[in-house]
Formats: sequence, structure tokens, C-alpha cells
Amino acid sequence: MKKTALVIMAAGLGSRFGGIKQLEPVGPSGEIIMDYSIHDAIEAGFNKVVFIIRKDLEKDFKEVIGNRIETKIETEYVFQEIDNLPQGFTKPVERTKPWGTGQAVLSCIDVVKEPFAVINADDYYGKDAFVKIHDYLVNSTNNSDKYDVCMAGFILGNTLSENGTVTRGVCKVNEQGILVDIVETSGIKQEGDKAVAVDKAGNPIEIDIESAVSMNMWGFTPDFLKELETGFVEFLQKNGTELKAEYLLPEVVGSLIKEDKAVVHVLRTTDKWFGVTYKEDKELVAESIQALVDKGVYPAKLY
Repeated sequence: MKKTALVIMAAGLGSRFGGIKQLEPVGPSGEIIMDYSIHDAIEAGFNKVVFIIRKDLEKDFKEVIGNRIETKIETEYVFQEIDNLPQGFTKPVERTKPWGTGQAVLSCIDVVKEPFAVINADDYYGKDAFVKIHDYLVNSTNNSDKYDVCMAGFILGNTLSENGTVTRGVCKVNEQGILVDIVETSGIKQEGDKAVAVDKAGNPIEIDIESAVSMNMWGFTPDFLKELETGFVEFLQKNGTELKAEYLLPEVVGSLIKEDKAVVHVLRTTDKWFGVTYKEDKELVAESIQALVDKGVYPAKLY
């Protein structure tokens, strides 16, 4: 079986949630969202998990999930740290948070040598997306000099929170299912049968509720990590003195598309996404998981 890795970004603290939201139990037997993602990934054929965490959370993280997962699948840990910068760069004294999802995935460069998927720790993606990403990574034959990337494309209306606005990467996809552009859009909420948001200038806009959106579920070949490494240096040269600048995975991919260096295949899924963005979301997530258990999608006790 071809080796494929699942990279889980779990280094962030949920500031709006008010705690380590990735470690909150939501399943009937105390499972957390990551348990379901890893269960679905193993079922789809992934055979390695890489957790991106903060070093100071390592002990708690292993107690809550890591030690359990290590008995199910090959498991690695890497650390996203604010001071882990290329030679010649230092963080601004007052900066308090790491450098975004691009830096998070870059921290895997020494342990990921196989095709890999990337997900957020606090998002539930559904079984279908894992199967589609895995099968693409295993079966793709890239004969060009461009990066071969895939992305789970969720329907915007299936990704909204009842408890506040959200930020989504709204995608423009051509007839061949290729990503043409991705626009990080904030302040999205549902109003009736449409979605509204604000653009970068703060002006109200409407978005088609059937639009494909990125939920940071990507599939990459390992050579993409070298691109992240090069790009991070360029990012720091331009933004390294800023306190809140972030090196974001969707923006890296978007730049590669514009530069004609990557082809991104959008693998559309109709599964409903849910996650813990706000504290109030936890109850809804628990209810959604229970509904899936009641339907027989998952056993009442995963492991």
C-alpha cells in the first residue's frame, strides 16, 4: 500500500473559544473531533499521522489523544514555535503567536516524505473528503513541472456557524474542476437563502451559498514542503517585522496558481462540515456527532 500521511494542525489556542478547543470532548464516549478525523483517514487508507502542536502542550496533548492514536497508526509529533525561523531572522520582541498555517505545515519538513493531506484539528470534514483526497494522492500521475495539489471543496452553505460569522477561502473553479482563484473572505453569515460577508475594504457583499470553499483540507506531494521553505524566507523578508502577519497556506497556494506553478484539483464534497469556532458551537457539534452515531455512521465508542 502506498504510504500517505495525514498532517493535523493542532498548534493553535482557540482565543474566541476560550481554551484548547481541539481537546474538547464532543463524542458520546468522550471522543474529540480529531478522533473522528483520524478514524475516517485510517478507513480511507492513510497510514501515518503527524500532529503539529506547541511544545508546551505536548504532555496534555498526548494524554488526551496522542497516546491512544499511537496504538492505531504510525504517529509523529512536530512543533510549531514562534522562534523556529530560518537563519538570519528573529521574531519581533512583542510578537506573541506563531506565523500561520504555512509555517505550521513547514514544520513537518523533516518527517513527511510521502504524499500528505493537511487538516485543521478542530474541524469535522466527513468521510467522503478523506476518501477523495487519499485516492487522488495515491492515483495521481503528474507529468508536468507544476505542483500537483488537490483540495476538498465544501459547499459554503454546509460550513456556516449558527453562532457567529466565519472566514472562508471562497473558490473560483473552472469547468474542469481546477481552482482558478481563492479569496479569503471574512464576516460570512447566512441570511435566508444567501450568504453575506464583507470585502477587504469593509463593504458588504453577497456570496452564492453553493460556492465551493476551502476548509484547509489539502493534498500535497512532499516537494511542496521545499516550496513552503523558500516562500517562508520571502515572506519574512517582506513581513518579518510585523506583529500579526501570517504565512497562510491558502495564500501560498493562491500565489502558486497566479504564477502558473501549481494545478489545484478541487474535489467537491457534499458532506456537512462542522467545527468549534465559538464556545456555543460545542453543543451543536456534540449533537451532530450523536446524530451520525444514531444513523450508524460511527459506533458509540470509536476505539
